[in-house]
Amino acid sequence: MGRLDIYNVELKGLIDKQASYRWTVGQDFFEAVQGEDVRKGNVDVELTVTRQSDLYHLGFVLKGAVTVTCDRCLDDMSIDIDTGGEMKVRLGDDYADDGDVVVVPEKDGSINVAWYIYEFIALAIPIKHVHAPGKCNKGMMEKLDGHLIGEEDVSGESEEDPGWDGLKNMIETDND
Repeated sequence: MGRLDIYNVELKGLIDKQASYRWTVGQDFFEAVQGEDVRKGNVDVELTVTRQSDLYHLGFVLKGAVTVTCDRCLDDMSIDIDTGGEMKVRLGDDYADDGDVVVVPEKDGSINVAWYIYEFIALAIPIKHVHAPGKCNKGMMEKLDGHLIGEEDVSGESEEDPGWDGLKNMIETDND
């Protein structure tokens, strides 16, 4: 039995038209999935499976927090997760994922949703993840400030670059 087998969802044996699942994914889950974006966290997952003739609708609700690396100071930071997602699954001959509907082999009759859970979490994380102003590692920010040249400083205020003065003067002269 693999570490992610608890995320197998039986479709073929679904007697009622609806089934519900609940999990809490933590560090063991993120280590087993081996995703690049998230390695720690604690997220509650609710899954509702609804059968409509030969199509299964899977509805996910995810709430919790994950730990990611701050893009600016490289310290860990917490990101709140409050998201959901849906997918459709159909039983068929061979496995296929065309984007709209995932087809799982009828002989298996189940789908492992671990990777889909991870993807929903990863998609809920902002592209740029940085601490709130003033919350980054002070030592790292001092080192970073020493390497900035005419760029935005860490506080978010930009410095004037004197190299543009000549161009500004040309524009002002043309407008006169």
